[in-house]
Amino acid sequence: MKPQSFNKTDPSLIALIDDLKAKERENGAAIWRDIAKRLEKPRRNWAETNLSKLDRYAEDGQTIIIAGKVLAAGSISKKITVAAYAFSAAAKEAIVAAGGKAITISELVAENPKGSNVRIMR
Repeated sequence: MKPQSFNKTDPSLIALIDDLKAKERENGAAIWRDIAKRLEKPRRNWAETNLSKLDRYAEDGQTIIIAGKVLAAGSISKKITVAAYAFSAAAKEAIVAAGGKAITISELVAENPKGSNVRIMR
């Protein structure tokens, strides 16, 4: 029996995955290939991280990347930079209100092509 393959149909997601793999080859930063592999999985297996988890495990000034969506359950009091594929509107507002930044994965790749000092959260 042949395993079922999951083909992505969202052109922007396909472009992001291809860009992440290219940056990994270009800069030797394994973090980008890891994120690309996570985004290639079915969406039901993507990370969904709440603000309370970010507040609990992140440190002030840290850069966090989430291969999925950030949700607004809980609160956040730390100034962190969060890069994710998607944010709920309330989560984005809360991160900015706490003094942090909510950016896309593409923006993080442009700012930090080597992927140094970036922590992956699930």
